[in-house]
Amino acid sequence: MVIPVHDVNPVRGTPYVTYTLIAANVFVFLFMPGLAGSTAGDSGPAQLCHLQAFVEQYAAVPRELIHHQLPQLVPTGAVDPRTGGCLVGAPGYDKSPALSVLTALFLHGGWLHLLGNLLFLLIFGNNVEDRLGHIRFLLFYLACGYAATYAFAYLNDTSSDPLIGASGAIAGVLGAYLALYPRVRVWILVPLLFFLPLRLPAWIVLGFWFGLQAVYSSGEGVSGLGTVAYAAHIVGFLAGMLIAWPLRAGTTPPPEPRGLIFGRHARPRW
Repeated sequence: MVIPVHDVNPVRGTPYVTYTLIAANVFVFLFMPGLAGSTAGDSGPAQLCHLQAFVEQYAAVPRELIHHQLPQLVPTGAVDPRTGGCLVGAPGYDKSPALSVLTALFLHGGWLHLLGNLLFLLIFGNNVEDRLGHIRFLLFYLACGYAATYAFAYLNDTSSDPLIGASGAIAGVLGAYLALYPRVRVWILVPLLFFLPLRLPAWIVLGFWFGLQAVYSSGEGVSGLGTVAYAAHIVGFLAGMLIAWPLRAGTTPPPEPRGLIFGRHARPRW
């Protein structure tokens, strides 16, 4: 596991779409029912049932995406006073499976899930947006998210477990970055006995990340992490690479400035 900190890859303009996507993900997370309480440690059955109903309505569900089999009973958001569990009933809404892929891209299951995704989007998304342009980057982001979600649903077509998170779309951003800027240096922190800072080429950092997803997807080295959609990460990454590959020839590698500390100029001491 490595933690990216900064890449040595300046941009020509402001990455408005990247910043907007980050803000939208944070906004949605803060208003997801039950999560604020769970963060503070005071979530009760009512909050958890409300959250379960919310996720069921707006998350992507493989069985719904592939077979269009919408459930006849869903959580209502209320607590059963007899059992203390969540009540179920007929859905009081019309759900579009295709649209649920879009809404699921902005839902996250916790702070670590959210911040981990947004860290990668912040570091690598700005340069991909800079190369593609604002509108094309937004369409690219959504296309990778849809490709990753539908691929995972196809591989798990009988599953009724909700799929949430921007990981598939952000994996596409990482794949595009690798295709466009393989030699750009990236500062990372490697947690050993302490956090060891290293500056490595993007092809090593992102290649290592992709390798981990492949290993975890096969079930090797995984303990209690079966709820993570690693297959979606792999498909999103490959989709991003394929879409960005034709732009590789016209992408000028940025010059790497000298005298950098964590990707920023060090001030001289007089």
